[in-house]
Amino acid sequence: MIGIICAMQLEADGIIALCENSETYEKYSMKFTRGTLNGKDVVVVVCGEGKVNAAMCAATLINDFKPDLVINSGVAGAVSPLVSIGDIVVGSKAVEHDMNITALGYKQGEVPYPGGKTVFFECDKDASRLLEKVCSELEDTRVVRGIIASGDVFVADRRKRLLLNDRFGAIACEMEGASIGHVCFCCKVPYAVLRAISDDLDENKGVDFVKFCQTAAKKTTFAIDRFTSEY
Repeated sequence: MIGIICAMQLEADGIIALCENSETYEKYSMKFTRGTLNGKDVVVVVCGEGKVNAAMCAATLINDFKPDLVINSGVAGAVSPLVSIGDIVVGSKAVEHDMNITALGYKQGEVPYPGGKTVFFECDKDASRLLEKVCSELEDTRVVRGIIASGDVFVADRRKRLLLNDRFGAIACEMEGASIGHVCFCCKVPYAVLRAISDDLDENKGVDFVKFCQTAAKKTTFAIDRFTSEY
């Protein structure tokens, strides 16, 4: 079973449309669509934007459906000149960049949990490699594997974006991946993050964000389709 979490409905619609024998379950106002994709059992769900929504969704998905792997799929903003609009970032690990208890002696982004603490939540290496491989089949698309920074803020300021790159080595920023990674880490479930870049360091003058999200969703849908066929 593969669990697929998207923040927005348009990111999930293409994947859901490909599913066969699908059934929908609703819990905590979230709709979980269960079916098969390329002969693999999958569950697709829209969590809504933000870390708490994503964490609640991941915990519910894991408890109710027992997935072998969770994939967070969607769009992200670039925080590095290595990627631009239309490129794909496959997460190597993720960090909660807005986690700040430095006043208590922790590092910026460091998360305490029962038994330890960590800054980064490592993505599953096998799943990440396969995502990188299938994404390389996309035309005119650069694919980079790197660190994803997540926080409950839409980071628009160029200087703040570059700070995320400098502080954490991040390639892209968004609002869900690390919190999903946090839950998966605690529940001992492998996870991966797949992101299409929606906006870059050039402030994207003239770019229609909604229109790009639709284009990006086609890319991530293609990647998920190809991933499930080879997983």
